Amino acid sequence: MVLHWLIAVLILTNIVLALSVDYIPEERIRLVIDTHKSIGITVLGLFFLRVLWRFTHKPPPLPEHFPRWEKFGAHAAHIALYAFILLMPISGWLHDSAWVDAATHPMTLFYLVPWPRIGFIMNMPPDTKEWLHTVFGNIHASLSYIFYVLFALHVLGALKHEFIDKESVLARMLPGKRKPAER
Repeated sequence: MVLHWLIAVLILTNIVLALSVDYIPEERIRLVIDTHKSIGITVLGLFFLRVLWRFTHKPPPLPEHFPRWEKFGAHAAHIALYAFILLMPISGWLHDSAWVDAATHPMTLFYLVPWPRIGFIMNMPPDTKEWLHTVFGNIHASLSYIFYVLFALHVLGALKHEFIDKESVLARMLPGKRKPAER
């Protein structure tokens, strides 16, 4: 539960940071971008912890009376969310590593821990890096829009079960809540 909610809050924070860049004063852009990168790398690390946890701890089953298509959809959505939680930080890291000025702006996690860029990309000729920076930036942006939709569907699905179906699947992910009873 802690990993789920921590990753969710960090992702929401990164969405807000990414969408705010065009609306903040020029002197704060570097801070916002660096914070966005730090959160992305943190999410990447938490992703691996979450996957390890998932391999050793089976989630509670969905209620038996849920239609097969709904169970399939929930599992497919979770797999897709895991894929995007992996791909988003990696595409961002590749994008950042291909930045022509990366060597003059060392990357740190939350201004505390030095973080390496991807070396083989950093060592490419500037024109190749510029091209890759554009390619990886477009990939990162495209993935983000797909992820926003997937993330919204995940939240809306949980809210639908909670408030329309009156079938608390949220109880599975909230501390101290009783688990939904099987019918």
